[in-house]
Amino acid sequence: MRVAQVAEPDDFEGWRDAARALAAEGVPPDQVIWQVGDQPVDLFVGQAEARTSTPAASPGFSVPRAFIDLARDVVLADDPERFSLLYTALCRLRGEPKLMEDGADPLLRRLDVIAKGVRRDIHKMRAFVRFREITDKDGSRYVAFFEPEHHIVRANAAFFVNRFASMRWSILTPELSLHWDGQTLCEGPGASRADAPEGDPVEEVWKTYYRSIFNPARVKVGAMLREMPKKYWRNMPETALVPELLAGAQARESGMIETARAAEIGDNAQAAWEALREEARGCTRCHLYKHATQTVFGEGPVGATMMFVGEQPGDQEDLAGRPFVGPAGQMFNRALDEAGIDRTEAYVTNAVKHFKFEARGKRRIHAKPDTGEINACRWWIEQEQMLLRPRVTVALGATAARSLFGRTVTIGKERGRPLELPGGGEAWITVHPSYLLRLPDPAMAEVEFGRFVEDLKAAHRVLEGVVGEAK
Repeated sequence: MRVAQVAEPDDFEGWRDAARALAAEGVPPDQVIWQVGDQPVDLFVGQAEARTSTPAASPGFSVPRAFIDLARDVVLADDPERFSLLYTALCRLRGEPKLMEDGADPLLRRLDVIAKGVRRDIHKMRAFVRFREITDKDGSRYVAFFEPEHHIVRANAAFFVNRFASMRWSILTPELSLHWDGQTLCEGPGASRADAPEGDPVEEVWKTYYRSIFNPARVKVGAMLREMPKKYWRNMPETALVPELLAGAQARESGMIETARAAEIGDNAQAAWEALREEARGCTRCHLYKHATQTVFGEGPVGATMMFVGEQPGDQEDLAGRPFVGPAGQMFNRALDEAGIDRTEAYVTNAVKHFKFEARGKRRIHAKPDTGEINACRWWIEQEQMLLRPRVTVALGATAARSLFGRTVTIGKERGRPLELPGGGEAWITVHPSYLLRLPDPAMAEVEFGRFVEDLKAAHRVLEGVVGEAK
């Protein structure tokens, strides 16, 4: 018997190197015992027979990319047979190069089920991690506790670094912990729930918001429990409200049927929006708050069916505390008038809520937000989107588009056509009004202004169609 050792439970590279060496020697799968770290070897294997496989330079061989992708997922599973199953598949691939195309093969079907469980667990971690704020000697730090089913913590690290790049955070799990200080990611030992904070003041705001968006008309308890099993509830503050909300779901649903949408929005959603705006006033998710005058939150009716998202507040917006009141705002208002859109009926906000600038003497010159700042502020846009649920969202410029879609968007490529937002709803992308102010040629500026107006009209026609159908 041969003993193949990998360093960690999620050590794909270690498995790959050992499997390659064993396969090159022609060692059959039933003659290999896979061991993680210093785990004891199977007691039924005689010491004289067992020896550790040390991968050495060996002739490689090709396998389909689909197998590599499958193996990367399967290695993360909390299944003691995962390494052996993968090695069996690898050995078969040498003689059956088209094995990956056989969807009915029992081994491949089992590996696929394991991989799906891993991917589902990765999604659950991203969806159900809840940070709680604590204060240490360096300021605010956000700490979360999560209990994954599989060995997915390292695989998810890049997601949380990118998503919360400007925050200092720690994610504690029983297996290991991740710590991010804004620049460096470190690993630590596993932890228990007792090592995580119990709560923070923001949770009451979050519960108010969650209560307001809970829709009893859409409640399907079985589906909810499949998507959000109760084992995750212990680490999610909003789930404490679920039994109460479910108990009153039938009565609330009847009330919703009898009450107009406007009246419904005027109660719960308005209160939730005010709580969200109040929370945003103390936002320290990135460093921009240190030099800005104040948070500039969105404004407009909570029942608005059209939302406009700009880049960030400018100098005058920072002083006034309202979006689009400076020169770009005047250009924006002029375009809205020509497009036949009433600004008072739309919701207007920005991707970044604090003014980023460079000081030049007494002047504050606009500076473009970077990716980390956009990502840090994206949480606010997501909450505004979830709360308002606008039928149409217009991204004014590339920064707004990146915030809404979570990726780089080319205006020239996507402009003038409807796009589906990740969270639902329709988006249209156009230029930012400040672009029109920067054009040196008056004739060109007028042409581009006309294009801008046509973009706004096209987005608004979607709503006109909805209103027409309703009539």
